[in-house]
Amino acid sequence: MQLLAPGTELDGFTVHECIHSGGMAHIYRVGWPGATCDPGFALAMKVPRMTVRDGAENIVSFEVELTILPMLTGAHVPRFVAAGDLLHLPYLVMEYIEGQTLQHWLDEHPARDHAARAPEAIARIGAAMAIAAHSIHEQDVCHLDLKPANVLLRPDGSAVLLDFGLSCHAHYPDLLAEEMRKAVGSPAWIAPEQVVGVRGDLRSDIFAIGVMLYEMATGELPFGAPATAGGMRQRLWMTPAPPREHRPDLPEWLQEIILRCLEPAAAYRYPSAAQLAFDLANPEQVAVTERGRRLRGPGLRRHLKRWIRAAGMHYEPSPLPHDLIERSPIVMVAVPHEDVSDATLYSLREAVARSLGLRPGARLACVTVISPTAASSSDAERSETALRRLHLARLKTWAQPLPLAQHGVSFHVLEAGDVAQALLRYAEGNRVGLMILGAATHGLQLQRFIDTVPIRVARDAPCTVILVKQQLPFDLLGSGGHGDNAGHDAPAHDPAA
Repeated sequence: MQLLAPGTELDGFTVHECIHSGGMAHIYRVGWPGATCDPGFALAMKVPRMTVRDGAENIVSFEVELTILPMLTGAHVPRFVAAGDLLHLPYLVMEYIEGQTLQHWLDEHPARDHAARAPEAIARIGAAMAIAAHSIHEQDVCHLDLKPANVLLRPDGSAVLLDFGLSCHAHYPDLLAEEMRKAVGSPAWIAPEQVVGVRGDLRSDIFAIGVMLYEMATGELPFGAPATAGGMRQRLWMTPAPPREHRPDLPEWLQEIILRCLEPAAAYRYPSAAQLAFDLANPEQVAVTERGRRLRGPGLRRHLKRWIRAAGMHYEPSPLPHDLIERSPIVMVAVPHEDVSDATLYSLREAVARSLGLRPGARLACVTVISPTAASSSDAERSETALRRLHLARLKTWAQPLPLAQHGVSFHVLEAGDVAQALLRYAEGNRVGLMILGAATHGLQLQRFIDTVPIRVARDAPCTVILVKQQLPFDLLGSGGHGDNAGHDAPAHDPAA
């Protein structure tokens, strides 16, 4: 199909210049004449390539995107506007978003530009990608073709995901799985389970983000760009060279995150993109293992063992994205530090232990809020640094009895005059899935806390909230009675509503 000429009228849209010409589609800037039809934002039109040399996957992927894009909402995807008739001329009209793709960012900043590719910049971009991926995973969609060309970076630092032609929606037929070959995806970024035909696992997108983080950090692709099915199958067992072998100045925490994303078995990667974004935003809290410290890749013997294991591996159908997120949320507990009884602290800890027991993949964030006046005290022993160390130590002491062997945990001291607002901002910014809130907290009077803070949090929280009763009769502990240690779930609030 020839390129549409500027000025062409198509179903009321005026075609302007072609802004991208890819292997599967052309992208045009378009206008919509008439103020009554103007959606209020710039538009782009995507037209699939349909020449005799183009494969059937172009039309199939167009049908997939036509099904999925109108179902997606939120700031991390383009808004759908209209679609053309497949029998006449297929096209998709969507929001045109200003920004640059990650591929443009990589081209502008060569690998030797360590200043632009500083660990902090890589983590910031990686967290934005992970948050965008988590947004679509919550809607039961896996992108399955994440790569630098399909990630748009807005000027404000957020990320938008493009091109859903290879994606999978858990509640719609997977046309690509039914009609195409097993390995559907871009060879350099495709996850191991995709290579053998397993689609719909959100951890496949986490693998692709890991490949992009690796490329940003080192300038190299961890598995190269294989052109054959055999080359792609190597990632079922192959461990790439650690990033610090290419670039020794990289911190261990960044290598730990990257290599966890690139684990061949999905079960060993991050269970959700929200947890990946959390680690990238809190590098000082990353638990560094042997993965982060290694300076060279596994030897031949270890690779041979992995090859044998991969040869006999049976891949199960992927869990639904929403179900996996439900089992692996970020659990946030607001721990009081003033005007609080031992009974309240005990009740909070019991509620957290029960919640973690029900969610095997959960990560725990222990949070306390201190007032700005306390943090700015001029007394040397009450300096901001000393206060933060004191409250961090208290949080860690409080959490010691918890069963945390299978759960990541981090500790955070927030400074704010408005406790409820601080907790809400933290929950929204870190994609918290469950918040556990206790009694009189953070120096507020008990009656005032009951009247305002839990009500505001339960009303405005972007997640489920458990409010734990303030008192526990310790005389019942000896007899095993825990009837007063009950919590209740406040209704979850959809941030996209």
